[in-house]
Amino acid sequence: MTNFILKRLLQAVFVLFAITLVVAYAIRMTGDPALMLTQGAGSITEADLALIREALGLNKPFLTQYGEFITGLFVGDFGNSFMGGTPVSQLIGMSLPATFMLAISVMLVSIAISIPLGIKAATARGKWADQLIRICSLIGLSFPNFWLALMMVLVFSITLQWLPPSGMDGFASFVMPSLTMAIILTATNVRLVRTAMLETLQSQYIMVARAKGVSETAVLYKHALRNCAIPLITYFGLQFGGLLGGIVVIEKVFNWPGLGTLAFEAVGSRDYPVLQAVITVLSMLIVGVNLLVDIAYGLIDPRIRTE
Repeated sequence: MTNFILKRLLQAVFVLFAITLVVAYAIRMTGDPALMLTQGAGSITEADLALIREALGLNKPFLTQYGEFITGLFVGDFGNSFMGGTPVSQLIGMSLPATFMLAISVMLVSIAISIPLGIKAATARGKWADQLIRICSLIGLSFPNFWLALMMVLVFSITLQWLPPSGMDGFASFVMPSLTMAIILTATNVRLVRTAMLETLQSQYIMVARAKGVSETAVLYKHALRNCAIPLITYFGLQFGGLLGGIVVIEKVFNWPGLGTLAFEAVGSRDYPVLQAVITVLSMLIVGVNLLVDIAYGLIDPRIRTE
């Protein structure tokens, strides 16, 4: 098991190195931060711009800038923001918990809904319950996330005034962002759980368990669900990683103080250190989740870590 984990760790380090290199190069092709800093400042000469670039360290060769970023990464120093000079690590530290808690709440809600509904659809195959669940999941897949978020605000905040329209302030502020993303994820997850359970319930060991008089709940949740856990864990893990990277729109609609909002503002101002740090942290989280999924494979199925 140790060799299995070490092999996955080496792969993760290589992936992170490749991501940081590509990101560092790509964001420097988006524009000149010196021009953004001098907007509205009147007459600016090329000499003034050169001084600003020198102060920001942008006059150095690309590999030198990248080497400084990697060196700082090992000690948790991402440099300072071009806009205001605030340490980027401080900005990340304030925004990361908000994004992570929102993503966790979305996944917990989605899994708590999709697994029982998927199992019910599989056990009631072809019946009205199965048809209703499949229709609802298809409707959920049809909702654009930004439209659903706006409808949530319109109904629950403006019309009914039950929930706060934006910001992060207590449990109530989690409800609308979490439900918005969870509804869309659940629509896919229900179909995945249903398909996996249909294949598993036709297995011989399920028939043997039922013939022995094992309760239907134990058959479904202890035997069938556990044996189809690997594809579910795979998809849920990838989904969580994608959720961390794709939550920008939801954070912007609900004015959520997370990494998505921070990245959106950094793009507009061409704040290289902030944008580079946000993408790096998100990449580390996504790679870390995938690494945990790989390790979970080995814990659930010993044949995988043996191979």
